[in-house]
Amino acid sequence: MAVSTFAEPIPAATLVVFRDCPTGPAELLIVERARAMTFAGGALVFPGGRIDPEDFSLGQIHAPADVHGPARIAAIRETIEEAGIPVGLSPLPTPAQLAALREGLHAGEPFGALLHAHGLTINFTALVPFARWCPQHPNMRIFDTSFFLAALPAGSPVPVVDQTENTRVFWASAQHVLDDADAGKVSIIFPTRRNLERLALHNSFADAVDDAGRHEFRMVTPWTESRDGIDYLCIPDDLGYPVSAEPMTRAMRG
Repeated sequence: MAVSTFAEPIPAATLVVFRDCPTGPAELLIVERARAMTFAGGALVFPGGRIDPEDFSLGQIHAPADVHGPARIAAIRETIEEAGIPVGLSPLPTPAQLAALREGLHAGEPFGALLHAHGLTINFTALVPFARWCPQHPNMRIFDTSFFLAALPAGSPVPVVDQTENTRVFWASAQHVLDDADAGKVSIIFPTRRNLERLALHNSFADAVDDAGRHEFRMVTPWTESRDGIDYLCIPDDLGYPVSAEPMTRAMRG
C-alpha cells in the first residue's frame, strides 16, 4: 500500500499589480501559464515564482530586518521576467534599462549585479504583504507562497509576455477573471480563485491595502471537512475571504 508523503514546501512569491481605473474597479496584471508547465499549466495566475538563493542573499544585504525581504525581491524579479513590468525599483528604469534587465534575467545573470550595473535599487515598501498560502498535496510539490500588493508605477510600459513559462499577459478586474472562469472560458486554481474573490471586494489599490492591514498575514492551508455528508474544502474565516468553505466538487472546478 502506497504511503502519502508531503514534500518540503518551496518558498515562493507572487505579485498582484494594480492599475487603478477612474471609471471602474482596478485592473490586475494576469498571466496565463503555458499548458506544458507542471504547476498550474494553462491557468491564469499572478506573476511570481520561487524565491531563489540569491533573493535570500540580497535580502540579507539590503533589508536584513525585513522578514519579507527575500520574497519581495523574488516577486519583483519574477514580474520583470514574466511581464516586463518594473515594480519596486528606484528610479523607474528606462526602456533600455528594463530591456537589459529582462534579457539578463532570462540569461541567468544575477539580479543584484544587473541592478548595480544600471544604478537601480529595490524599493521594498512598494510591496504590501497581503496573504500567504501553502496548500498541502500528498506526493506533489508544495509551494509556500507570499502574495504582495503593488501599484503600477507611473510611466510603466505595456506588459509583454515572456513566451516561455507563460503564453499571455493582460489587465483585467478580479471579477472579470472570476466571471470568465465560471463561464468555462479560462482556468484558475483554488488559491487564485479565493484571492480574486477577496480582491474583487475592493475597487482600488488603496482599498486593498487597507484590507491587508486589517487582517493577519497568516499561512492559509486548506483542509477538507465533512458537513451533512458533503465534503467541503475550507480555509480560515477570519482573514478577509468572502468564501471560506465550498463543496469539494465546486472548489476543484478550476
